[in-house]
Amino acid sequence: MKIFTPSFLILGLFVLGGMIYKLTSPMGCGPILPDDNIFVLTGDERRVPFAMQQTKQYPFAQIHIIGVGGHKFDTKNTKVKMETKSKSTYQNALAIKDIVKQKHMNRIVVVTTEEHMKRSVHLIHHEIPRVQIVTCSAPLIGMPASMRLQRWTVEYVKYLVTLFGIKEG
Repeated sequence: MKIFTPSFLILGLFVLGGMIYKLTSPMGCGPILPDDNIFVLTGDERRVPFAMQQTKQYPFAQIHIIGVGGHKFDTKNTKVKMETKSKSTYQNALAIKDIVKQKHMNRIVVVTTEEHMKRSVHLIHHEIPRVQIVTCSAPLIGMPASMRLQRWTVEYVKYLVTLFGIKEG
């Protein structure tokens, strides 16, 4: 009986890659400056409240809620700008690129959930390579371990596909 069949090796490499993906994904928040532009990618109900909580101490920070889910949130706050046309992470990256170019930004903060951060930053960096990106990952708290594992796996597969040049899908 062969232990190292090609399918076993592929599965092992996939699992090892997934572990590396998780271990190298940005966790927590990098340093946020008082006048930073903070881009919150919607898609998970944790992201916007997490970002609003994190930014309470930065009264001059501009918050941009990016994505189709943004319309669900209170936008009476004048420091919050909405973009509701993008429907995917790649479209989020394009929307951020437009805002960054329009406002001549050289540094942004990206808020999304921890499993989504690595692919999001990859896509944003591909669109605006000269902009410094600070990550602020919202944790997947209050979620069963099996669901967290599922979300990490899906994002890992999407990340691998993105590395091969497929940005949408």
